[in-house]
Amino acid sequence: MFEVPFLLLVIVSAALIFDFTNGAHDCANAIATVVSTKVVTPRFAVGAAALLNLCGALIGTEVARTLGGGIVVPEVVEGSRILVLAALSGAIAWNIITWYFGIPSSSSHALIGGLVGAAVAHAGFWALNGKGIVDKVLLPLVISPLAGFAMGMFFMWCIYRGCANAHRARVNAAFRRLQLVSAGLMATSHGLNDAQKTMGIITLALLIFGEIDSVEVPLWVKLACAGAMALGTAFGGWKIVKTMGHRIFKLEPVHGFAAETSATLIISGASFFGAPVSTTHTISACIFGVGSARRLSAVRWPLAMRLVTAWILTLPAAGLMGFISFRTFQLFWRF
Repeated sequence: MFEVPFLLLVIVSAALIFDFTNGAHDCANAIATVVSTKVVTPRFAVGAAALLNLCGALIGTEVARTLGGGIVVPEVVEGSRILVLAALSGAIAWNIITWYFGIPSSSSHALIGGLVGAAVAHAGFWALNGKGIVDKVLLPLVISPLAGFAMGMFFMWCIYRGCANAHRARVNAAFRRLQLVSAGLMATSHGLNDAQKTMGIITLALLIFGEIDSVEVPLWVKLACAGAMALGTAFGGWKIVKTMGHRIFKLEPVHGFAAETSATLIISGASFFGAPVSTTHTISACIFGVGSARRLSAVRWPLAMRLVTAWILTLPAAGLMGFISFRTFQLFWRF
């Protein structure tokens, strides 16, 4: 009787560790532009992001339901109590690797890749919900960065046109205030989408262990995931902030406002449809688009290609790690 709850405790702990690494990765994206443009201090940005992520996490559960039952078939994986632990282990491993090198890869797709790899190791490709993966993962994987780039470029072009005759100092002063609003909306939309992903994984584990009867997210899961994400941002977010805010191109408040507003619209729209899009992909693409509206040479394209390569590798790499983790845990479980 003790063994099952203990394993569930280990899985929940691993999920919160993942959320901590997610905070160091993805939540840092939500505050990178507002910190790099010196609109607010890093400490204030982290505190505000933590609160707004919590608010966003409490708004809806559509994305959590997708992760809980839209990627794998619950009936097929229901008997595997190590599957979620293996999925989390694969995602955590990839997050740590990319965090170490300061690469803002997608924690979302690391988690999805780990879950897919572990499910295939458990029951083969029959365990996968093919339609859900195509509709909720692969299509958003392609569409969200393209939409982010186009939205960021268009939004920035409109600002350039509208402020063409305005004094530069006045424009920056106005957008320093406006960026507080856009950064707040970005953090809230991040919580609405990203914070729900780990909630979905924990909910799937609770379902597998028979602790709940359906894919409904308990309140304590929402609060724990949002809190772990905030701690990750506080302790490890600066590496990603530097990449997003300084190395793609030099951001000013007007650029930060355009990028954050564009990303917020895309992420919030995806959350409404239950699509677990990558905050990393979206805000990065928006920054590329904003920089390109200024001039193409303003963007450091070699870095952009490095980021895109990491994005492409994330799903298969995390999937392989999830597969290996499942096989490894399976040996210990049998023992």
